[in-house]
Amino acid sequence: MTRDSSETNRLLRLAAGGDGASLGALLQRHEDRLRRMVAFRMDPRLQGRVDPSDVIQEVCLAAAKGLPDYLTRPAVPFFLWLRGIAGNKLLELHRHHLGTPMRDARREVSLYRASMPEATSAALAAQLMGRFSRPSEAAVRAEVKIRLQEALNQMDPVDREVLALRHFEHLSNAEAAEVLGIKEAAAGKRYLRALERLRDILAGMPGGLEL
Repeated sequence: MTRDSSETNRLLRLAAGGDGASLGALLQRHEDRLRRMVAFRMDPRLQGRVDPSDVIQEVCLAAAKGLPDYLTRPAVPFFLWLRGIAGNKLLELHRHHLGTPMRDARREVSLYRASMPEATSAALAAQLMGRFSRPSEAAVRAEVKIRLQEALNQMDPVDREVLALRHFEHLSNAEAAEVLGIKEAAAGKRYLRALERLRDILAGMPGGLEL
């Protein structure tokens, strides 16, 4: 069995026996987390062109097709397997609509065990700007966003990724460690360090940005 909750493992056993309802329950159980990840990782230039719900639907279809192979050798927890499928779908969409080149293989190995659009400074800044408390003067927002992105660009890429996984995707420390291929203790330390750095960055920004 996988390193999942007892309920997820129960549903996986039923799905392995051909119970379609259990597979549906499994996918529904993780849909909100997948939707959060897709919304965060999708390039903002695709807003209005690609519906996140369509991406989730494609992930569910691919998961139903690939479940027998996964159950034969479940190398990662079920949700992280689904998340990996979603990451591949997003990369396909980015390449199709934006002509985004393949990621550098060396960087991909250093940050991920599976293909995934990285947590860019722009994506992190967009999430944080959603909490901007000042009136939305366009000039002020533009200045703050540029300064925020520049500051986030100075962060270590792995620390930036840990922030994305823990703070915006809401992964557990164990899940984040699994994604990055590092020990849980190291993931926890990186997260605390990244949070401290982010708070320092936000303290220097006008407009009441906060975590």
